[in-house]
Amino acid sequence: MIINTARFVISSPDVAKCPAEARHEYAFIGRSNVGKSSLINMLTRTKGLAMTSATPGKTMLINHYLVNDSWYIVDLPGYGYAARSKADRVRLEKIIRGYILGREQMTNLFVLVDSRHKPQKIDLDFMEWLGENGVPFSIVFTKLDKLSPNAGTHQTAAYLETLLETWEELPPVFRTSSNDGRGRDAILNYIEEMNRLPLAEQ
Repeated sequence: MIINTARFVISSPDVAKCPAEARHEYAFIGRSNVGKSSLINMLTRTKGLAMTSATPGKTMLINHYLVNDSWYIVDLPGYGYAARSKADRVRLEKIIRGYILGREQMTNLFVLVDSRHKPQKIDLDFMEWLGENGVPFSIVFTKLDKLSPNAGTHQTAAYLETLLETWEELPPVFRTSSNDGRGRDAILNYIEEMNRLPLAEQ
């Protein structure tokens, strides 16, 4: 897929304020500081489209970016940032759950995982919740440039083996680096395939 245009459209405080038109949406989520904004910028090759920050957990809204004037990338707030106040954590959970369970236009949820770390309970619990609710999702390993090729292969394989201890099958898996661009074509090709399906047939 060739990305010709990508532009910010709106930041919404909840799912009810999201764009009303029927377009495929591909949402990105992960723990704070997993590299979500950097990945969105890499996929669209639009520097600064999604604002990156040295402060984890800065995204508090649902951000929509229109790509090729035909489909949306959606940047969801990160989860699991313990330094937030209890009120903020409750509000973020409501925003995230409201979008994931209530947004009919969401074709796929890309769950980002830092490839350098062993499986974290918060990620495993979140993916289990997605499965229980029938949410279509994929796993995106990020920051693979921070590991040697052998270490990256070992780390991601071990992670998936852990999942298969309790899962019958794995969702689509992508291995990425925002710094060197790996995984970009695989994700965009997957999105291109999904875009060919009517929204009702996801």
